[in-house]
Amino acid sequence: MAHNPDTTQQAEVDRRPETDGRGSQPRALPDEATCRELLETMALIRRFEEEAGRQYQRAKIGGFLHLGIGEEATIVGTASVMEERDYLIGTYRTHGHALARGTSPDAVMAELFGREDGCSRGRGGSMHIFDLERRFMGGYGIVGGNLPIAAGLGLSSDYKGEDSVTVCSFGDGAVNTGNFGETMNLSALWSLPIVFLVENNLYGMGTSIERHSAVTDLSKKAEGYGVPGMRIDGMDLLAVREAVAEQIRIAREERRPTLLEAFTYRFRGHSAADPEVYRSKEEVEEWQQKDPIVAFAQRLSAEGMLVEGELDGIRQKAEERVLAAVEFADASPEPPLESLYDNLYVLGEEAIGGWYAVDERTPETHPGEIEREVGAGGEIRKLAEAGAAYAGQAEHGRKRPARDDEEEESER
Repeated sequence: MAHNPDTTQQAEVDRRPETDGRGSQPRALPDEATCRELLETMALIRRFEEEAGRQYQRAKIGGFLHLGIGEEATIVGTASVMEERDYLIGTYRTHGHALARGTSPDAVMAELFGREDGCSRGRGGSMHIFDLERRFMGGYGIVGGNLPIAAGLGLSSDYKGEDSVTVCSFGDGAVNTGNFGETMNLSALWSLPIVFLVENNLYGMGTSIERHSAVTDLSKKAEGYGVPGMRIDGMDLLAVREAVAEQIRIAREERRPTLLEAFTYRFRGHSAADPEVYRSKEEVEEWQQKDPIVAFAQRLSAEGMLVEGELDGIRQKAEERVLAAVEFADASPEPPLESLYDNLYVLGEEAIGGWYAVDERTPETHPGEIEREVGAGGEIRKLAEAGAAYAGQAEHGRKRPARDDEEEESER
């Protein structure tokens, strides 16, 4: 009899947005001030992401844009139980992670706009948000590319005798990369203090989990390497807080890695250019009924911590804050044209002679180390300004077209 993998795997994955299997007993709420802060942070992230999508369509944001709308409970629940000394590292859907760690919405929006006041001075953009001060160690455009870096962070904590913990979040598609297996093996072998968090939104780009993973229970994917795992409801803020807090305790006190699989769901496409032909509207609508912001607000109302109409006030506050961030980003200066090659390499007295970068924007190429001198004037400056002027005309005259090759390119 022929084996039908789709039928077998469908039986393993319940695609309905139900529970984490722990029963219906409601989890205890933290104090009222904490509850309000959690709700406000989720509302801020939701409104920020919505506005980022709008600004992308206005061509204020270039490159790629991956929104986390719908995944706020997993993001905020995780960050809320981390300490300042802990490290958080993510993938390319991390605007919300930075906000949850305390990065200013102004700095994140300016980074999306590619401006000097961005958290990476406009050099990273949407897929590479970074904030060392808050130990948010960035987003990474390569699927699974952040996993070995997380191992390095954990090893660094042990090497320096610190009790800091690294939380590494990544999508379901990353569990099938070679980096995943190698990182799990080393983390278990060296007993590194890491919490690996799989944000399982059921799709690796446009490929459902049943089609890209032979083992669809991702909590078991690392057991063979010595890293135990468990599943949680990633749409339940309190469930995420409870589970992540316990895994952080294990990492900090017992100095060993663990894996959490959080079932969550993105309400928008994989990226802003995603036509979403791989899932039904009915499926999306069903998951939207479990909106983590609405669900948590309802729980607070039931407990008398939120009065009628107060959620609207929280959303209005988030609206004002996000619009202020857009205004800030718009007013932030563009990086100087001649700074193109800044901070690419560390050059010292013992540097090997030769060009470390080559600027080929004109017939007269020159070494990158003299870019500030050469790029401040002359033909290069004229060409750069002409290109910027053309881009400005395109911005005001045409809507930014989506490119079919964006998703393929982002995976390379």
